[in-house]
Amino acid sequence: MSSQSAAELRSRYVEQVASELDENRRRQEELAQKIEVLKQEETLLTDILGLAERYEGFAVASALPAQKRDAPAVAKAKRRGANGSIAHGRAASRSTPTAAKANGGAKGATRRPLLGDLLMTLLSGHDEPRSAKELRDELLKKHPDRNPTPQVVRNTLESLVAKSRIERHKQQRSVMYTVVNPAAAG
Repeated sequence: MSSQSAAELRSRYVEQVASELDENRRRQEELAQKIEVLKQEETLLTDILGLAERYEGFAVASALPAQKRDAPAVAKAKRRGANGSIAHGRAASRSTPTAAKANGGAKGATRRPLLGDLLMTLLSGHDEPRSAKELRDELLKKHPDRNPTPQVVRNTLESLVAKSRIERHKQQRSVMYTVVNPAAAG
């Protein structure tokens, strides 16, 4: 092989390698751009997934008006810490269900009736007005597992008054309660 043909061959190889290197660099830039676009799409899809998960939470929360009776128990459970004490530092009452029971977390555990429902049942069993003390005493007798304080009973009764489920009557210095007559309410 002559030196001229060797130089031509070398020149062709140099051109071919230079051309392939240019093509390789161009291809690397394309791939880098595609990777950047894919990363942006991944971020966007992650954000969409997060929003969808939050939306599912809102969809469940929108059913709360139908589950109105459970709202106080759930709110109370959220205020409780891991040890069952109220977040404000007060000790949890013995008669108050734990957060797991309030949320229905214990499998097979029966949900206790709400204090307001029990008081309504007791009141509807009487034709004459009853005091908060009388209702509490009757509640303790019929439901020994429940031990609400007198203040809790009064607060629950006042809550029922605010909801127009029962009526408050003042007799001298006493406050008495009766169930609202369904015919009068309608």
